[in-house]
Amino acid sequence: MPDLLPLNSEHIFTMDLTVGSPQMVGKGPDGFDLRIINVTGGKVTGPKLQGEVLGGTAADWLRVEADGTAHMDVRLTIKAASGSLVYAQYTGVRTGSPEVLARLGAGEAVPPSDYYFRVAIRFTTGAADLAWLNRVVAIGVGQRPPSGPRYDVHAIR
Repeated sequence: MPDLLPLNSEHIFTMDLTVGSPQMVGKGPDGFDLRIINVTGGKVTGPKLQGEVLGGTAADWLRVEADGTAHMDVRLTIKAASGSLVYAQYTGVRTGSPEVLARLGAGEAVPPSDYYFRVAIRFTTGAADLAWLNRVVAIGVGQRPPSGPRYDVHAIR
């Protein structure tokens, strides 16, 4: 068996989002309950990227299984501190025990260690100073405090 290659990561930023009330589309033919949740804004802080999340065109097309497992499909724009724009698109999964997911659904503060919440992020930008983002896959470790989603985002090297 060949040697395993290392998987290294580097924390590039933390992103805190504010969101609106879900638009409940309902159960689709695939059996998932579709909810569209507008991202109304947010803040990006970290060693490699700082800025704000622009609301208005950002949203999560959230598909929820019968057991409460949520599958994210989020598209948003980050306005970097330099003024440059970065498009971010991510998919992911949030799951846990039925009790924990019910508490999250009720807006309670739940320790992130009580549930699984991970996303895979790709970026697109035309900004020369941020072009490195076009060439990385990032993983976000998420949590869902009552104030809105929070992700610690790491570039996979």
